[in-house]
Amino acid sequence: MSEQQTKFILPESEIPTSWVNILPDLPGPPLPPLSPATGQPAGPDDLSAIFPMELIGQEMSGDRDIEIPEEVREAYKLWRPTPLIRARRLEKALDTPAHIYFKYEGTSPAGSHKPNSAVPQAYYNREAGIGKLITETGAGQWGSALSMACQMFGIECEVFMVGISYDQKPYRRAMIETWGGTVHRSPSDLTEAGRSQAEHPSGSLGIAISEAVEVAASSENANYALGSVLNHVCLHQTVIGQEAIAAMDMAGEYPDVVVGCVGGGSNFAGLIYPFIRENLENGRQTRFLGAEPTACPTLTKGVYAYDFGDTVGMTPLMPMYTLGHDFVPPPVHSGGLRYHGDAPSLCAFVKAGMVEATAIPQTAAFNAAIQFARAEGIIPGPEPAHAIRAGIEEALDAKQAGEERVILIGVSGHGHLDLAAYGAFLAGELDDLELSQDELDAAIERLPEAPAIA
Repeated sequence: MSEQQTKFILPESEIPTSWVNILPDLPGPPLPPLSPATGQPAGPDDLSAIFPMELIGQEMSGDRDIEIPEEVREAYKLWRPTPLIRARRLEKALDTPAHIYFKYEGTSPAGSHKPNSAVPQAYYNREAGIGKLITETGAGQWGSALSMACQMFGIECEVFMVGISYDQKPYRRAMIETWGGTVHRSPSDLTEAGRSQAEHPSGSLGIAISEAVEVAASSENANYALGSVLNHVCLHQTVIGQEAIAAMDMAGEYPDVVVGCVGGGSNFAGLIYPFIRENLENGRQTRFLGAEPTACPTLTKGVYAYDFGDTVGMTPLMPMYTLGHDFVPPPVHSGGLRYHGDAPSLCAFVKAGMVEATAIPQTAAFNAAIQFARAEGIIPGPEPAHAIRAGIEEALDAKQAGEERVILIGVSGHGHLDLAAYGAFLAGELDDLELSQDELDAAIERLPEAPAIA
């Protein structure tokens, strides 16, 4: 193996044949979601109005691994395996002894990690006889991925897009429509949920989820599809981490720390869950670091409690770190990270001290993105720019300590459709938007009544 090899690309035959289900590895038994109607643990019947039974089964499965259907693996071949890249030029620019690798999900047709779950969700819904999927999207990455996946499996797609992203990212809307989907600005006047939130024109993922769930629950031949947070979504994303382990083996190294950005948690979970299993089963000592925006610091400033996944309170209550379901984040450009909660499975690991979190200001993230782009050539999305910033800080720490640390960064998507944000940053027009303690306290006070979590 050449010492200077840069890209480590697995053959298609190495696309994983099963997803890693982390639920059996959680620190303690999984806490159940609670029905919004009764406050009791939610079962399959509570979810069957909006999800097919196969996905509900994955949501609650105790199996350690879940087989990937062959038709899904065939679709994955359009972009998987994705490359693992040694960031040698960035290492040189930082003058660090650290070895920096990044797993790059921007090579998918939609430009991000999102198709990893969109494809199986569309597949399972088609198999269940569903003719339409309805969803929300923040930055537009999930909406475009689901629109593409629905086109693959011959079903319709309708998307409620967070208002500020709808305005900032018109070409994401064009992608959704190119693949045959329809897209609405959220909050909209099409739903009770949207009309009730008209005073928040910038919108939020919580509001858009409420709108999508309302429409899906009232439509006989339609289901809802969620792009993050839930167990089955994190499960589908574990193709990232499994490939990363195999590609790191090709490189002859293993990460000391794995870094990813966190909004709802699916791309970070998909990257780290196979590595967490390696820690637990094989005694590895890898650290895990999630990077979130200071404008929406769920893991670093939220409370661990039962809360709704949406703003209006239509979804089950989930045990997670939350800023409060009706918290509306400032309009930062990292639209995919503007969510009030996080995946319950990821939160359980954070609560147990097995996963760390850090909050990154918007301008620091863009500074890191510019540095990364100028070294490695890839313009990252604003979301993974947070992970890149945290990874750079790890590399500088290694330099300070004189350690040859191995760092793996998840770069969850490219920023080609985020160039307006880059233009604003380069023109000095971006500010650091941070959550005040008063705003946080007010949102936390409005948490629903639910059992306390120890």
